[in-house]
Amino acid sequence: MAGLRSLPVGILALVGCLLVATVGGLIALWPDRSDQPKLDTSLRAPTYDAEVVALEPVRCRTPGARDCKTIKAEVLNGPDEGRVVRFPSGESTADPRFAAGDRVRLTKNDVPEGAPPGLGPYSFADFDRRSPMLWLLLGFAAIVVVFGRLRGFLALIGLGISVAVIAAFIVPAILDGTSPLAVAVVGSMAVMFTTMGLAHGIGPKSVAASLGTTAALLLTAGLAVLSTELANITGFSSEEATLLQSVGGELSLEGLVLAGIVIAALGVLDDLTVSQASAVMALRRANPAHGVRELYRGAVLIGRDHVAATVNTLVLAYVGASLPVLLIFSVGDVAFADAINREAVAQQVIGTLVGSVGLIAAVPLTTGIAALLAARGHLAPDEGLHTHAH
Repeated sequence: MAGLRSLPVGILALVGCLLVATVGGLIALWPDRSDQPKLDTSLRAPTYDAEVVALEPVRCRTPGARDCKTIKAEVLNGPDEGRVVRFPSGESTADPRFAAGDRVRLTKNDVPEGAPPGLGPYSFADFDRRSPMLWLLLGFAAIVVVFGRLRGFLALIGLGISVAVIAAFIVPAILDGTSPLAVAVVGSMAVMFTTMGLAHGIGPKSVAASLGTTAALLLTAGLAVLSTELANITGFSSEEATLLQSVGGELSLEGLVLAGIVIAALGVLDDLTVSQASAVMALRRANPAHGVRELYRGAVLIGRDHVAATVNTLVLAYVGASLPVLLIFSVGDVAFADAINREAVAQQVIGTLVGSVGLIAAVPLTTGIAALLAARGHLAPDEGLHTHAH
């Protein structure tokens, strides 16, 4: 905090204005939740835990189907706890494979009189993946705390706050019909300030990183708006988007695309800007005689390497997300020019390019701010070096 008090008044005023604007945005855009649209689908149907206890081979009723079975499962909770129920499997190539001991989730059916024999009181909804995901989450948290110690623990708290902001603000506010882009920017700012302060403390390093992230985030949002307008991105490139549009209301699918680009960019921007600010502070400590120009040049060299690795990470992440679509185009022998023109692919390409431009812009912005603060002696005693490995 001593380093924070030594910062120029103008910088403190700017950070204060951003904080006030973020809080004001949260208040103004906070979701009402009273009249949000609801999907009238099976997604809302309650599901119950069950365990597969046996598999019985049966004759297939569907032409061409093979390996049909009746699955016996014991219901583990709900009104029929302890009851063994049956449901079919194998009539469709999309049916999953089951084994005794599998934990599954079942949906209870209302079976009318005269229903076909294949329709039982319960049907398969999905596998129960909560237990393995919980163990993975606990293992991840343990590794973060063991390696990062107090800083790692605070980073986990920041991660929890990020999830809370998404669940309590961003998602319901968008469903309320509020501009997805405005919600994404305000929510991202709230996440940034909270996680930055928790994980990296409050001082010149986090101030420089916050200002650099804010500038790059706003640039990313502006480029996203311009690019999606020029490319005529509608947001109707997935089944989920079509399903959301069916709920009515004022939900903007084009706005959802913009919000996704902004939120996706934030996670990488946070890391990059903190790394750049840390590099400047470390260079200043190594040679207190360095001025703004020397600090800037030295840190930008580090930033170039970081940008190269981070952009590659961002591109691969988007390719991974759109891999099924790319495979479909490949199987269909779609020409490259036609494939990249499809909205499902173009949306990912635009997101990658816009996010990458934001990342590149974040390096000189953050480095310049951090160099100005460090060269003037605004370096807190506990400002350390943040490293990130790719």
